[in-house]
Amino acid sequence: MAGPVAIIGGTGALGFGLAARWSRAGVDVIIGSRDAGRAQQAAQRAGAAAGLENGEAAQRAEVVVLTVPFRNQSENLTNLKGVLREGQLLVDCTVPLAAAVSGRATRMLGVWQGSAAQQAAEMAPDGVRVCAALHTISAATLGDVGHALDEDVLICGDRKADKRVVAELIGRIDGLRPVDAGRLENARIVESLTALCIGFNARYKTHSGIRITGLPDELWPD
Repeated sequence: MAGPVAIIGGTGALGFGLAARWSRAGVDVIIGSRDAGRAQQAAQRAGAAAGLENGEAAQRAEVVVLTVPFRNQSENLTNLKGVLREGQLLVDCTVPLAAAVSGRATRMLGVWQGSAAQQAAEMAPDGVRVCAALHTISAATLGDVGHALDEDVLICGDRKADKRVVAELIGRIDGLRPVDAGRLENARIVESLTALCIGFNARYKTHSGIRITGLPDELWPD
């Protein structure tokens, strides 16, 4: 994939972990934050190409990855409406956990559109395509770049070509296998797996992931 990737919310645990892993894999990463100073500091620590205010970061990339908590998703997408442009790909990693409203992280909130990803698609400007991915990876594990990964990443989207772009990016991180999970409407199922994993983590004191068995060796044939 050519061109930089902007990570909105890149100073948070998930975004920073992605920035660090992708930067080490040779991906040109721009960390975005509401505070440009914090973004620059995070970029230096992650080895990313740059750290900028969210809007500036999004303007410079063809792929924009949204890694903010659900309570901040709508605000960030509203703020980015003026800078996101036709032809960009937005990768939404948001999970509508009840923790957003002081509830339990093992419970999901109902989203009128069906899922956080579908809400993102509704809020994004015309011509901005949306995929959903990276919901079930432990941010703590991702951020520990010395920790070996071994799990699947489920990708939802309405265009196979867009999912291929996301799959190529995910495949750049050792130990992550991108899996086509169908249309964007399936994100409501994939997002809910995060709550399930959080429950596993609490019970077994671990950082669990998802692995789909029985799949063929070639998951993205030409």
